[in-house]
Amino acid sequence: MSLNERISKVIEYSGFTPSEFADEIDVQRSSISHITSGRNKPSLEFIIKIKSRFPEILWDWLVTGEGDMLKSELPEVTEDLEEEPKVEKTVPTSLPDLFMMMNNDDDFGSEEAQPEPGKQNPAESFIRDHDTSSDKISNSQRLENSNDQIINQAIGNQNNKIKRIVIFYENGKFESFEP
Repeated sequence: MSLNERISKVIEYSGFTPSEFADEIDVQRSSISHITSGRNKPSLEFIIKIKSRFPEILWDWLVTGEGDMLKSELPEVTEDLEEEPKVEKTVPTSLPDLFMMMNNDDDFGSEEAQPEPGKQNPAESFIRDHDTSSDKISNSQRLENSNDQIINQAIGNQNNKIKRIVIFYENGKFESFEP
């Protein structure tokens, strides 16, 4: 299998269309077409971009075609039966994480754990409620026209007749319509 065919197989594996694949690995769309058709050979930079986006693909298969395309999911089993089974040790971190605190704190989220009203936590500061009555603007203008104004405008527009309508286009052309 040639390198161009392997790249076609990677595109098929990814589930993307060739143009989506090009966008995904940040190369020009035309380069995908040229490589898959056999016109051009992929550069090392092109192969590195594929490998960095799809780390599960093996280098040996991608470059030389040897071996499997994907890394195997199962770890290799050694045949040393005399070796003791490995026990994973958890190393405590310097700071507890949120989930450890939730599991260890029986009062977490309960009402008893809330501070009593009137007692303040020294790390917290008291913020006074904001008075919204002083925020009102006293000299604001009405944005709506009154019904009388709207009716007067409609009546006034009935007396006016359209003489010409001109439409201007972005390319500098225009059209003129006269009734």
